[in-house]
Amino acid sequence: MTLTPEQQAEIAEARAHSRPTLRATADGMEKHLYVAHPILDHGLVRVIDYMGDDAAITQAARVSYGRGTKAVQNDEGLIRYLMRHWHSTPFVMCEVKFHVKLPVFVARQWIRHRTANVNEYSARYSVVQDRFYHPVAQDIRQQSAANRQGGDQPMDSLTAREFCNWLDEIEKTYEKYEYFIEKGVARELARIALPASVYTEWYWKIDLHNLLHFLSLRMDPHAQQEIRDYASAMFELIRPIVPVAAEAFVDYNLQSMHLTRLEIEALRTGTPLATENKRENAEWDQKKARLGMSNPE
Repeated sequence: MTLTPEQQAEIAEARAHSRPTLRATADGMEKHLYVAHPILDHGLVRVIDYMGDDAAITQAARVSYGRGTKAVQNDEGLIRYLMRHWHSTPFVMCEVKFHVKLPVFVARQWIRHRTANVNEYSARYSVVQDRFYHPVAQDIRQQSAANRQGGDQPMDSLTAREFCNWLDEIEKTYEKYEYFIEKGVARELARIALPASVYTEWYWKIDLHNLLHFLSLRMDPHAQQEIRDYASAMFELIRPIVPVAAEAFVDYNLQSMHLTRLEIEALRTGTPLATENKRENAEWDQKKARLGMSNPE
């Protein structure tokens, strides 16, 4: 992980001063605010700012109760009810702003979630840093037979080493990038030859509802491992801010199970799932395993 001297000075300055406030704060988060958490080989994620906590969620939910309400649930019970029944609007009252340093190929997946405010490092104004994501041979995966989007099993060691050597050659393009910038080629053009493994960074601000949706997709086993590493770190960072909501998210979303009509029918009748889709059958086998079920004889 690499922080620029300016970023290190910014963190030190921000953490050197405490400020009195009447806003809601989370003690667990205040201890870690601005601190960079390393991801991959040169990446990082840190919380820059946040607004709201579990109480902000319940406050928003209760605004519609009005006069004459006979009973009000306790905060934890209310948050769990909201999460379980997909009442999403109270969760948008909380927001988190992250600073993330990540490889470009991860950023291109990430930016598909168009529910956040993003400001990215500009390679038109500034020179791209000499930082590339370079997985070790043990992390090179072979294409999955069931999941066309990714891989999960390790590649044979010979091919893995060959792939890593290829990455070494690709990263040498940075020398040409520097050469042509020094020759006067515009930065906006010089950058086009850099590989997708080069690192970028951005500030990413999002409300809690959309953040949890992002995490549910990017912490899923089907997501690419590299973006899962970022998502898992971000989830751990928000736990101190909204501990009750985070626990409810695990119980009713992250570790829950959604059954389709076809799957419910297969469970009811005890017959195999009626589909020829290999991906659906593989997912169905995983669900049955989690339920402790076996195939009928």
